[in-house]
Amino acid sequence: MTDFEFAFILYALLLGLSLIELLAGLGRALELKFASNAGGATFTIGWLTPALAIFVMLDLLSFWIFAWRLQDQIAVDALSLLAVMVFASSYYLAARLVFPSEPDRFADLDTHYFRVKKVVMAILIALVFVQWGYLLTVPGLRDSLFSPLSLVATGVLVGLMAAVAFIRSATLNLILLGLLIVRYLVIYAI
Repeated sequence: MTDFEFAFILYALLLGLSLIELLAGLGRALELKFASNAGGATFTIGWLTPALAIFVMLDLLSFWIFAWRLQDQIAVDALSLLAVMVFASSYYLAARLVFPSEPDRFADLDTHYFRVKKVVMAILIALVFVQWGYLLTVPGLRDSLFSPLSLVATGVLVGLMAAVAFIRSATLNLILLGLLIVRYLVIYAI
């Protein structure tokens, strides 16, 4: 087993659990919606929470791909494993917050969305800065960080996430989340 494989197991496990948390939350919300449609208490999923979930999934995927591309740069020691654990655990926390554990406490998931969006976006923005901090320590990658494409792509990402965190309009939040999702889809297509 290589050093990368050893460290990546922990990273993949935590990011995989993050993905499962998002899907389980969506499943709980859909079950409640189906019960609502069958005559249970009124419940609306809305668009904001599922859009946030899709964005978090795509963002999580980007960091998974990022780790794979850096496999030659990763050395295993106690500090690097601690960093991997904290980084990936932060994703789990963000993913855990997207859907409520008890969606039946809400008539509309948009209410939950507006309660958690700042924290989720703050975690994801912090992870971007941690990623950049790490990349600045890798001599072969440092120069590519300051390419116009890298600066613009990162600036757009952080700017849109910050706007989502602070804008209160549901319509604007949905548009911004849509732009964040499209940004990742375009990057993955390139």
